[in-house]
Amino acid sequence: MAADPIARWHQAVATRDLAALDELLADDAVFQSPAVHAPQAGKPLVLAYLRAALAVLGNDSFRYLGEWRGERSAVLEFECTLDGFYLNGVDLIGWNEEGRIVLFKVMVRPMKGLQALVARMGEVLKAGAR
Repeated sequence: MAADPIARWHQAVATRDLAALDELLADDAVFQSPAVHAPQAGKPLVLAYLRAALAVLGNDSFRYLGEWRGERSAVLEFECTLDGFYLNGVDLIGWNEEGRIVLFKVMVRPMKGLQALVARMGEVLKAGAR
C-alpha cells in the first residue's frame, strides 16, 4: 500500500517541497477553485496552482485546524491571514489506489478573504509560478 497521501501532503506543505508535490500528484489530477470557473485538469496545471497557493498562503499564520477522512479522501480545514484579511477554508483531497492525488478542491470564506486570495493568486500565476 502507498504511503499516506495526506501525511505526504502535510510534509510537503511544511517543508515547501515542490518536488514532493510533483511526486504526490497523479497525471490526471484535477484542481477546482472558487476563483476559477472551470476545473483545471492535468498534473502540470494542478502543480502550477498548488505551487502558487503555497507561495501566496505559505506565511506564518497558515495552519490546518482539523482533518476528516474517508477511504480515499480527506477534508482539511485551514486558516490564515492574507493582506490583512482572515481566510478560512477547506481542501477536499481525493486520491487513487496508488496514493496519488487525483482531486484537489478548495473552498474559501469569507468573501473579502477570497477576493484577496484571487488577486494574489492571479499575480503569482501571471508572474510565472506555472
